[in-house]
Amino acid sequence: MSAQITCVGWVGRGFAKETPEKVELSQEELQRIITEAKEELGELAAQEEEDDDDEGIACEDNPDINAADDAGLPKDEDEKEEDDELAEYGLDRYDEEDAVTTSLGDSLAGLTVFSSNEEDPYITLKDTDQYEREDFQIKPSDNLILTGRAEKDCCNLEIHVYNSEEDSLYVHHDILLPAYPLCVEWLNFDPSPGEQPGNYAAVGNMTHKIDVWDLDVVDCLEPVFSLGSKKAPKKKKKTKKGAAAEPVEGHTDAVLDLSWNKLIRNVLASGSADDTVILWDLTQGKPATTLHRHTDKVQTLSFHPFEAQTLISGSFDKTAVLYDCRSPDNSNRTWRFSGQVERLTWDHFSPYNFLASTEDGFIYCLDARSDKPIFTLKAHDEEVSGLNLSSQIKGCLVTSSADKHVKIWDILGNKPNLVHARDMKMGVLFCASCCPDMPFVYAFGGQREGLRVWDISDVAAVAEVFGSRERLVANTGSQASTSAATAEMEVSE
Repeated sequence: MSAQITCVGWVGRGFAKETPEKVELSQEELQRIITEAKEELGELAAQEEEDDDDEGIACEDNPDINAADDAGLPKDEDEKEEDDELAEYGLDRYDEEDAVTTSLGDSLAGLTVFSSNEEDPYITLKDTDQYEREDFQIKPSDNLILTGRAEKDCCNLEIHVYNSEEDSLYVHHDILLPAYPLCVEWLNFDPSPGEQPGNYAAVGNMTHKIDVWDLDVVDCLEPVFSLGSKKAPKKKKKTKKGAAAEPVEGHTDAVLDLSWNKLIRNVLASGSADDTVILWDLTQGKPATTLHRHTDKVQTLSFHPFEAQTLISGSFDKTAVLYDCRSPDNSNRTWRFSGQVERLTWDHFSPYNFLASTEDGFIYCLDARSDKPIFTLKAHDEEVSGLNLSSQIKGCLVTSSADKHVKIWDILGNKPNLVHARDMKMGVLFCASCCPDMPFVYAFGGQREGLRVWDISDVAAVAEVFGSRERLVANTGSQASTSAATAEMEVSE
């Protein structure tokens, strides 16, 4: 099974430390981490035993299942295929000696050992430390790309370094994640009093927690902080009448999307499979308010780039909800679509407008003040998993889909026109993101082939349509006063 890239995000130039720090754990810190991990695994094992006991009772009520097990059914076809694949490697004869063996002297003949790389004529790079130091340092012209990478046995958050001037892309370091990553959001708010802006990544995964990692620290074993209850919420069971359920702080199911408020920097929004949206106060590390406007999983959400109080969310219930976070229970508007809402994004060139994509391949452009869409576009044959406007080129929209294609659209004047389409050869595409510093550079993640970075201006049709179009930099900082940008958000309970 090849690695999947499930989520992707960019870090703008100049935010990362030039020389990241390396973690050196003391024996006591290492022992503490091991102890905490054992306790957490013990709690999970105990919970699984409880679930198994419940399932065992159900199985006793259904004797046909037990009878089928005792009958000794033949092996599953998949297991047979796996055995056949392993047989060709002869692992059962691994410890047996070959019929023809050579003496130790013959096997070592021609092996020459040099005292240093300088003496070895086959080593052309004599001093590799210099190159390693250069790769470790982050240059002012570097962008970081954050990717959630999922393999069969492990999941990682990979931090890539991308430099367009040098045409280089490599993995700088990675972080081992506790569960399958579903979303990643960059933020630079540091909750510690008096601290300078940081360089962090919030990761939502298949658990109920949100982990926030320091991107300027290499080889870290635990997040800077986590949002949500430490103990995993138990599955719903029948309880005795009058028994009070344990209070849960945060989500009770997988976290599907995150959005950081760049204007009021201590606020992070999260959408979950538990049908809720939570506004987190990062200063306290606790939920400020929980919104219950959806009836199914909340798949996507986005803060407005210029209006700190405005948030929009989309759900499996085929609706998008617009909130005024100053009074979210009383001030909201709802739109209904033809399918489950996959992605939402604000048009930073037309602040009243936003785009929504659905599972049935449609894209809708809407005005937040109106119920009817400005335009409706059948963009793909399957769900539209990536929906990204260029960071600086007005009207340039890039979409990616489960139909394996990326499409580039010109939507200037609210008249969508297909400019270019390409099969990325990555299988199902899960995510897409535009570089904040280079308006034509996009990152894509999918079912296979890892991370793909594509400069769409290399396509002749794209250069022809957008090449001469004026570049506009949407600066959120200039839209709000300094006091508003640094103030802490007061959200109604």
